[in-house]
Amino acid sequence: MPEYKTYEQKKRFYRSKPWLTLRQAALERDNHECVHCKKEGKVTVDSIKTPGERKEVKLNVDHIYPIEHYPKLALTLDNLQTLCVYHHNVKEGRIFKPKKNKWAGDEWW
Repeated sequence: MPEYKTYEQKKRFYRSKPWLTLRQAALERDNHECVHCKKEGKVTVDSIKTPGERKEVKLNVDHIYPIEHYPKLALTLDNLQTLCVYHHNVKEGRIFKPKKNKWAGDEWW
């Protein structure tokens, strides 16, 4: 059973042909739409690649159960969901609420 603990192990996995094939299957299953946005009544679809330019990534295919802890589920379609970048960052804890300005209510004379 392969492990996916280090950056290099994950990088090798996410560049592998089995992952890229399964990733495409997950995108097609979810109609290239973020599943969380869809629940909120919104639509977020991926951008279109323009020749000669770098494609802006709007959708990620996310492992519901992380591969670091559940390596057996790494290549299981039912463990995947399509998320927009925002919802993926929220799920991974990478969105932080802005700090409250302690001076916001003060009067300036």
